[in-house]
Amino acid sequence: MEWTLRPAQPADVEPIAELRAVVMRPDLERLGRFDEQRVRQRFREAFAPEHTSVVLSGGVFAGSVALRPGEDEQWLEHFYLDPTVQGQGLGSAVLRTLLARTDADGLPVRLNVLQGSAARRLYARHGFTVEAQDPVDVFMVRGPGALAA
Repeated sequence: MEWTLRPAQPADVEPIAELRAVVMRPDLERLGRFDEQRVRQRFREAFAPEHTSVVLSGGVFAGSVALRPGEDEQWLEHFYLDPTVQGQGLGSAVLRTLLARTDADGLPVRLNVLQGSAARRLYARHGFTVEAQDPVDVFMVRGPGALAA
């Protein structure tokens, strides 16, 4: 699958907010936390184009991912892929590319994923381990150079 990343622009906020709503809906509904407006608004409030990349597959919008600097780590956030491209290796390819950057910087990467989300398996395959969890979220971390399973 041919893909690229491009820097996000402020105008990308609505397409990404909509994709977030589509991708997260099943897990949020299962957890009893889906709200049609809130799922989009939370993204709009957190959107930082300077830390976000748009995923293009075949030149077409296919998703987003953000790598936000923290104090002594990077935070992987807003990693959403259109359901039509999921399960084809695109998520792993994007993740490998981003993790190569963070490994070169010598920084750990942290993220949180919803309880029961299939994305947790993707992250575990790429060296993330559970750091903490609550009834809604699983917090994961990957040290620099952690080997993928």
